Amino acid sequence: MSSPQTVWCNVRFGAAAARLLEEGLAGHRLVFSTQLAVSNLVSGGADPLLAEADVAFGQPEPGGVVASARVRWVQLNSAGYTRYDSEEFRRGFAERGAQLTNSSAVYADPCAEQALAFLLAVARELPQSVQVQWEDRSWPAALRRSRSRLLRGQKVVLLGFGAIGRRLAELLAPFEVEITAFRRLQSGSGGVRTVDAEGLEAALGEADHVVNLLPDNAETRGFMSAARFAAMKRGACFCNVGRGTTVDQEALIGALESGHLSAAYLDVTDPEPLPSEHPLWKAPGCWITPHTAGGHHDEEERLVRHFLANFRRYLGGEPLADRVI
Repeated sequence: MSSPQTVWCNVRFGAAAARLLEEGLAGHRLVFSTQLAVSNLVSGGADPLLAEADVAFGQPEPGGVVASARVRWVQLNSAGYTRYDSEEFRRGFAERGAQLTNSSAVYADPCAEQALAFLLAVARELPQSVQVQWEDRSWPAALRRSRSRLLRGQKVVLLGFGAIGRRLAELLAPFEVEITAFRRLQSGSGGVRTVDAEGLEAALGEADHVVNLLPDNAETRGFMSAARFAAMKRGACFCNVGRGTTVDQEALIGALESGHLSAAYLDVTDPEPLPSEHPLWKAPGCWITPHTAGGHHDEEERLVRHFLANFRRYLGGEPLADRVI
């Protein structure tokens, strides 16, 4: 594909990332939407400029993409693609041979590192020590030492085994934990034991840590239900860097308040932002970060580089990285 392409973008990039994108698309036409998205969690509005594009980068309005006969490739600046995962969108893309890719490769490292940080922090009782410093500034050394654990030999269940799950498994390898990954469709496991829905309950019952990496879709909403929390062994920990909608939050609060779960780390909630009066904030052993697991200091530049690398593949007729449709 040698002809110049028109690339539409609705990402509000900083100066450095915008310059990198402009330089990388030299010889092609770059069109910025008049409605730039401030977050990759929010879809852009309808934009007539999209009809001029061959390629879209960012979060285009799904209906506008389907309606455009010209767009042949959309790259999202997010790992999630829920709003595009519909029968109408898939059918529209299939009819004209268009492709949808996401940016999972950009977010695999930071999200996996965030989950690893929680597993280490909870094993070494770091949040509890921070609380002591903020509150009575006592010195509970004996208690803290007696309750601290090693990750080595513990069992971790990963709910989902995409780019983030695979990277987390790599990061956990030196700790010699036993990893089981839940996959709805059994395929290549990368050397990790996998289970489907039938084997999940038994795996949950053995796990010291359950890490939820599931995306939001019709099959995953409320996936971590009261029954599945009850299936987890007493004293286990729950970590969510997937989507808040995949968890029955009332059931999670109940499991924490009863002591059935010893701790929970949530980078995602439903809704977001989480209202200040929401009971999750005060649930015992619950630690919350404001959907920052994927964040990193050079996030924008990495998103642009990932797009430009895929753009070169697109021009060369090569398979695109992170293709989801």
